[in-house]
Amino acid sequence: MINNHSFTRFQTRVVHIGNLPLGGNYPVRVQSMTNTNTLDTSGTVAQIERMINAGCEYVRISTPGLKEAEHLRTIKHELVKRGYHTPLIADVHFNPKVAELAATLVEKVRINPGNYADKKKIQDAGYRIQDKNYQQELEYIASRLKPLITICKEHGTAIRIGTNHGSLSQRILDRFGDTPEGMVESALEFVRIFEGYDFHDLVLALKASNPKVMIRANRLLVETMKQNGMNYPLHLGVTEAGSGEEGRLNAAVGIGSLLTDGIGNTIRVSLTEDPEFEIPVAYGILQASGARITRTEFISCPSCARTKFNILDAVETIKARTGHLKGLKIAIMGCIVNGPGEMADAHYGYVGAGKGKVILYKGQDPVKKNVDESEAVGELINLIKEHGDWVDP
Repeated sequence: MINNHSFTRFQTRVVHIGNLPLGGNYPVRVQSMTNTNTLDTSGTVAQIERMINAGCEYVRISTPGLKEAEHLRTIKHELVKRGYHTPLIADVHFNPKVAELAATLVEKVRINPGNYADKKKIQDAGYRIQDKNYQQELEYIASRLKPLITICKEHGTAIRIGTNHGSLSQRILDRFGDTPEGMVESALEFVRIFEGYDFHDLVLALKASNPKVMIRANRLLVETMKQNGMNYPLHLGVTEAGSGEEGRLNAAVGIGSLLTDGIGNTIRVSLTEDPEFEIPVAYGILQASGARITRTEFISCPSCARTKFNILDAVETIKARTGHLKGLKIAIMGCIVNGPGEMADAHYGYVGAGKGKVILYKGQDPVKKNVDESEAVGELINLIKEHGDWVDP
């Protein structure tokens, strides 16, 4: 039987983020980000609880200033008091001091190489960006990263180098333009600095609001890492994906395409909605791409004039009765013309025969023929039980 869920993953190193390792052969992790005021303890903790209860495995918290960074201590204390130990990630832009403080309090810090050391301070270092003194600029950034690296080594804190298509540094734009190549180099500039200080607990992310740009950048990043002997885990996401159906489709195209390539170790679906609504979408993308199976997989045909039983009712009933059977693939097909061939990798099949009649399959073998559709769902469940694949919900 064809295994629809087997694919070759880009093998990465393992990065330990609190009690939940990332990369290697560990499952693709799901994360989201709070959108509350970080200083609002009750509101932020309540939102994090909803995220975790929905299945969020890493929680990212916006940390714009030192007050918010210090307040991470209070948030973490409240979560632990309520029995939650989900790893927390501080989302930091611009201010190295914020990242350094946050790194003492949470399991991972996200920094943006496009704005980690702001332009004014770089100019004050004795030269001007427009002079394109590229090496001197990198040396300055390395000096600003060194304290963070020291703290992360001491506390076992991981770092995400999060490059955004919309916030590339001027030095990258001058050399590469607003391109996927520029996004890759933006991340690898910082990787090389971290490696120079012998720090490797890194996760890389290249995000864009355009799924095509995001896909191209991540594929290029993996190829470049392979060429340079690097194997850092990747965080995937289409930033500013939108809301409703539009946001879900954008995320599915961008994230799903890379997952089917075997690329990606953690994902975030960025919706303009409450963050807990991102989690089911993320797990749906993981399931559809075969990257992480969390429930029964169903395939069903759109039906046509050859379908002689009520396939719509059958699909809904079978989903309701068997949706808890994680790892099984069940096909509900309208007729025998294309059904058996199209469901070749399913574990069980429910295929229309004559009027009101169904054939039940185990794999590609028809094992129960001409079953009346009024009894067919029950017989399908009996078949699953007979082969030892049933568990009580």
